[in-house]
Amino acid sequence: MVTATAPEYGAFSFIDSPALVETLGRSGLEWVCLDAQHGRWDDRSILAALDLLGPSATGRDGAARVLVRPRAADFGLIGRALDAGAAGVIVPMVDGVEDARRVIGASYYPPLGHRSFGPIRSPFGAADDVAAANGGIVVALMIETPGALAEVDEIAALDGVDMLFVGPFDLSASLGTTVDALLDDDSEGNPLSRVAAASRAAGIRFGAFAGRPDRAPRFVDHGADFVSVSSDLDLLGLGAATALGSL
Repeated sequence: MVTATAPEYGAFSFIDSPALVETLGRSGLEWVCLDAQHGRWDDRSILAALDLLGPSATGRDGAARVLVRPRAADFGLIGRALDAGAAGVIVPMVDGVEDARRVIGASYYPPLGHRSFGPIRSPFGAADDVAAANGGIVVALMIETPGALAEVDEIAALDGVDMLFVGPFDLSASLGTTVDALLDDDSEGNPLSRVAAASRAAGIRFGAFAGRPDRAPRFVDHGADFVSVSSDLDLLGLGAATALGSL
């Protein structure tokens, strides 16, 4: 569960390196998402990273929280990520209310969902009781299709949804536009304003993948408060360029 507050900045991790995730977690970022959809992460490497991080993966002692983006909105993949000790999931390609309900079912133990109990590691994969476990995870649904946008208010209002997370590249492509045009759109009822309004009305957070650090403030201007400034790959490149530029 997350509570709306000042913007939190994080990054997506494409490189399946537990040590790199640990480094990102110490950089000042507030969260890191292991990307199994577009990155190199798989079941084994996700577990290795969460084994290395232990309880700090849930944000204890000021560490960055570690979330997972599974390959798909799949019951087994969502459960495996949470069983391994992830602080939550950012689930891609949620195409409407029915998809959202399936994600909720996979993410929570009864009575809210029907996640199967079987933590991969203890005590980090589960709380002492299912009520505490249900209250201790982040469930973010990606809004990146016309179907999800059309039902965004209903999706946001579902019990168990902590965040709407915009995937601007897929969303803009599906709408026949570009990410920058999406950000520039200030027309009444524009896509980002609809996601922001749905999030506010439901009392949940509005997340987004900025892709580049310079885009992050623009998403915040649209109301986002949980923003990926970039990916580990791009941050490595930016860091190298900055170091060379200082010579």
